[in-house]
Amino acid sequence: MIKVDNCLVSEDVVEKAFACNVSACKGVCCIEGDAGAPLDDGELEIIETNLEKIVSEMDTTGLETLEKDGFAERDPFDQMMVTTCKPNKECVFVVKKDGILNCAVEIANKKHDFGFQKPISCHLYPIRIDKYNEYYALNYHRWSICVDACTKGAEDGIKVYEFAKPALERAFGMEWYKNLEIAVKEYLNR
Repeated sequence: MIKVDNCLVSEDVVEKAFACNVSACKGVCCIEGDAGAPLDDGELEIIETNLEKIVSEMDTTGLETLEKDGFAERDPFDQMMVTTCKPNKECVFVVKKDGILNCAVEIANKKHDFGFQKPISCHLYPIRIDKYNEYYALNYHRWSICVDACTKGAEDGIKVYEFAKPALERAFGMEWYKNLEIAVKEYLNR
């Protein structure tokens, strides 16, 4: 593990190659999995506040699911709040454009700039964060549906932490990311 402030970063986050290749996977991560995207309390409030803007970007099934079940529910396994899923297992906010799954929250934010790109759990992917007392553990989540992203990352020379830079800066700040880069150099030069 690489320690950066109160974060323990897995070596895989630094060593493994990754660069999303949505043209290959078609955004299938918005469907696959056991539950919707994890949401924290602040994200629930932001989505609720901007829901009127977001619904204008949603598809019919998403709107029907939203009306019936809301946009968030408690995951029965870990008790976290997650986005509700449509009957076909897509996140309630998924919309298909040109054969690729997109996020209605992200589309609405681009149009209305309410300062919330998408849930941080989605933005950070393939990094997953767990909290242990005062520490955050940042781990690389390997998933077979991302094999094309691993190949593209290797071809382009992009590591997981580099791919996730905007999301990591959003989650922990620009200064934290600079400290991560310093720690990575020290780790690689030892």
